[in-house]
This record gives sequence, C-alpha cells and structure tokens, in this order.
Amino acid sequence: MKTKRSKIILIFFIIFNFAFSITAYAGDDIELAGNILQIVIPATAGSVALYKGDKQGIIQFSKSLLTTLGATYALKYTVNEKRPNGGSHGFPSGHTSAAFSGASFLQKRYGWEYGIPAYVGASFVGWSRIESNEHYWQDVLAGAAIGVISTYIFTDAYKKGIVATPLIGKKTIGLQLSLAF
Repeated sequence: MKTKRSKIILIFFIIFNFAFSITAYAGDDIELAGNILQIVIPATAGSVALYKGDKQGIIQFSKSLLTTLGATYALKYTVNEKRPNGGSHGFPSGHTSAAFSGASFLQKRYGWEYGIPAYVGASFVGWSRIESNEHYWQDVLAGAAIGVISTYIFTDAYKKGIVATPLIGKKTIGLQLSLAF
C-alpha cells in the first residue's frame, strides 16, 4: 500500500510540475487551460489504473497512448498542414489526440462515470485549440478520432467480481479464478 501511494504521489508531482511549467509560453487563460488538461486527462487515466492496481489496464493504456502519439506525430510531419496562426504541423491536433486518448481509456476501461467528465475536459481541449488559433476544426476532429480509435483497439472493459480464465498447457488443463473489486 505504501508503494502504491508513493507512486501516485510521484506521478502527480511530475504531472503538476510539468503542467504548470507550460504557463511560461501560454498566451491566454483558455489556451493555458487546454495545455494543462491535455496532460492532466491522460495522466489521470494512467493514475486511475495505477491506483486500482490494474496492471492490464496500465499496459493497455500505455499501448493506446503510444499508438495515439505515434500516429499523431507521423501525420503531423507527413501532412505538414499550416495552422490558422501560420505555424506548421497543424494536422492533426496533438493536444486533442492526447486528451481523447485518456478520456476514451477511462470510459472504455472503467465506464461512463469516469468517461463523461473526461470527455467534457477533452472536448474543452479541442475547443481551446480552435479558440487560440492553433488548429482548424478538422485538425481537432482528426486528433479526437485518433485518440479514441487507438484506445478502442487496445482497451478492454475492466472486469469486476470473479473472473474465470481457462488454463490449457501441454500436460495441464485448469481454471484460474481471480477476484477483482
């Protein structure tokens, strides 16, 4: 229990230290809030899995987030669409893909009671990117789609209660029972 608490404290320290360092370049409050949430939402998803001791969830989230970021940045540097503010690498929105990856993981793995607030936050991130003149709406929609699709490929619903798993080997046949609560 002490190790789990230490990990959670360390994760939140890293998240908030990084999130608040963003204030040095954020232009306004809406942009700043979007910048922070694009980190906090996926960090919350990973922290929930860690807190629940959900090792499979941590693996699934890691795969989905890495796939999301890989696909996003591959497209950014392949397409190289101009941003509304004249900058480069506008398509798709990386902030939005990261936020929706975290939100969709929370929803798919742990249910809508986790997903709804996360999706509201992720939607705000997308809106903040348009409002701050960093992205067009299609950049944001593509980022959201990448985050959700990547997560749905790798994530299964969290099982509560007794789970029976068949075990089949060369010389053994059995049933493994585990209790999740």
